[in-house]
Amino acid sequence: MPLLRTLIVIALAASVALPSAVMAASTDPITVKANMARILRISAPAATVIIGNPGVADVTIQDPQTLVLTGKSYGETNLIVLDSAGNPVADTMVSVVQAPSDMVTVYAGTARNTLSCQPVCQQTVTLGDDQAFSAAAAGSAALLQSTAK
Repeated sequence: MPLLRTLIVIALAASVALPSAVMAASTDPITVKANMARILRISAPAATVIIGNPGVADVTIQDPQTLVLTGKSYGETNLIVLDSAGNPVADTMVSVVQAPSDMVTVYAGTARNTLSCQPVCQQTVTLGDDQAFSAAAAGSAALLQSTAK
């Protein structure tokens, strides 16, 4: 009888410890590059996804256990995933970073301009850049997009 009681206590302790271990694993920060998307696979079906600051990142449900996380601007925010009963599936931090390997920043006095160099340098829209430079880059991108249609 003491062996059975010991096994029951161990089983109960494991079942109580398991949910906290799963939640601890889901609190590791997720990193995504600005203007890039990342696929996230979750352990339970998601019904609702919440981003703390939608200006930093966006998330969509591709299928119940696959999310698409998109970095919109540099910074940090949080991501909460709820199941259909409103229970948390995940609650974690999201860090949106710049891919430094292909970007060049040019400073001219107080104006800052960012170029994407892969392998030819071209204007790109980046938070904090000179407004005239960013407007010219956005205008060029809009012109190319309208021409493609």
